Amino acid sequence: MVFSSPSRTVSPARERPEHHVVDTHSTATAAGYAPESRDYRGGPSPIGSRTRSRTDHTLVGWKTGDPENPHNWSTLKKSFILFVGVLLLLNTAMSSSLPSMAIPNITAEFGISSSTAHVLPISVFLIGYIFGPLIWGPLSEHYGRRNLSVITFAFFCLFTLGCALAPSWESFLALRMLCGVASGAPITIVAGIISDLYDEHRTRGRAIAIFMCGTVWGPLLAPLVSGYTSTSIGWRWTFWVGLICGAVTLCPAIWLPETFGPVLLVRRAQRMRKKQPGLRVVAPRELEDTSIKQLLSVVIMRPIRMFASELIVTATSVYLALVFAIFYMSFQAYPIIFRDLYGISPGNTGLTYLPVGLGSVLALCMFWFWDHYLERARRRGASWAKREEFCRLPLAVLGGPFLAISLFWLGLSSKASIPFFVPMLSGISFGMGHVLLFMSLLNYLTDSYEIFAASAHAAASCCRSILAAVLPLATSHLFSQLGIAGACALTGGLSAVMCVIPFIFIFKGPAIRARSKFCIALREQKEEMQRRLDAERAESGAEQRRDTDAKKVGEEEKS
Repeated sequence: MVFSSPSRTVSPARERPEHHVVDTHSTATAAGYAPESRDYRGGPSPIGSRTRSRTDHTLVGWKTGDPENPHNWSTLKKSFILFVGVLLLLNTAMSSSLPSMAIPNITAEFGISSSTAHVLPISVFLIGYIFGPLIWGPLSEHYGRRNLSVITFAFFCLFTLGCALAPSWESFLALRMLCGVASGAPITIVAGIISDLYDEHRTRGRAIAIFMCGTVWGPLLAPLVSGYTSTSIGWRWTFWVGLICGAVTLCPAIWLPETFGPVLLVRRAQRMRKKQPGLRVVAPRELEDTSIKQLLSVVIMRPIRMFASELIVTATSVYLALVFAIFYMSFQAYPIIFRDLYGISPGNTGLTYLPVGLGSVLALCMFWFWDHYLERARRRGASWAKREEFCRLPLAVLGGPFLAISLFWLGLSSKASIPFFVPMLSGISFGMGHVLLFMSLLNYLTDSYEIFAASAHAAASCCRSILAAVLPLATSHLFSQLGIAGACALTGGLSAVMCVIPFIFIFKGPAIRARSKFCIALREQKEEMQRRLDAERAESGAEQRRDTDAKKVGEEEKS
């Protein structure tokens, strides 16, 4: 799965501008509004796309309170879209670990004896996830959210059907990878939809928090499905159940409206031109001219460059990749502990993941509490509430120890002499640490890099998917060589070492950002925009004074 930021989400292909700054009847001139020459805060485009000026055309934009602007849609409509988006996410996230408890049955049917190969049904799926931020995000910003969401989810359902009917091991793995590729779309696009709908940061943050809990609950529900179906009616029914869930979700998804502002403005301009053929109106998107070279530079090269040169991106990506990989290692480790050691059936072993889900819900409550406390501090004018590090990272400071403790707890308590529910309850601490780390560190990435955040998230996302696909391959060997206690101690020790990263960011974050080329560019950009705003205000004030003076002179002449 790919977690996205609770802040305004943008794809790697185009860190987009805010499109409600232009009145519907403003004129596009050589010195006027250039849609992709500005970022969403008014600065230069991070893509560097060229914009064609049209001095003889009227530029279409949002009016204040425009009912067609997704930000102004009713709460009921927004809630429906969010609900359907989370359903799409739950289905695709659940598919990532859907075969977890059915793998012995699958490999037995296809005659696969290698223990390493047993991990492949999940690992190849996660490799497909890499395409989420690299392909579906950019395409959604060109073609819109709705059509791409429905089409990719329909293909996801078809590939799931293929898994249920797969005649061979090779075809099964190929279809699992295609499922992963299609599943990368909701992870990326739904976060963008939330950004399209909610412009108020607290509401958007809470919506994203629900979205992120969905990314945890999806994989946790899968072992329940595969555990009970594979042992009672066959492993193929694991995927039939997944297909049924997907088909049920596809029905309301068809009714999703388009939410991406630039695409909606293009449609508005097209309607106006169709209604009045001689009307010369254009949408901001219709003036853009982004070359393939520029697009590839942002989509592929910038994330690589940021991962290699930006300490915040590198450290965050590595930390979250480890957390993500350990999460998917659990789908190999839990059967070793609860099925092999305690003799619990595959279906009931799936129940042992529920405490992780409970921990994610508790983390959500903690996030909402912290969000409320932070907002009150801002209203009081507390200086610490204005620093990115103090706004985001305290939750990571808590999440890191929760995660490390859970792993030591699991390893030390997984003994035949200790009741099974003792190690099972370690999942609560794991779920809390997992979600708190993702919410806080991804927020911090967004706050630090703003218009470059999409590239930073793409780097982190690809790193997570790669490690989560590779590291579980060693899980079985790791547990057989080190034992349950030793393997959990190793992963817990690595997690404990990583706990220092949020502290480093808290104390050294400002200094790190001060030396960052991307942060320097952002700072210079903001300073330039502030100078422009000051100049515009000064000019506007001078013009008002001239008008006032002229009015006074006119009144004196009349008197």
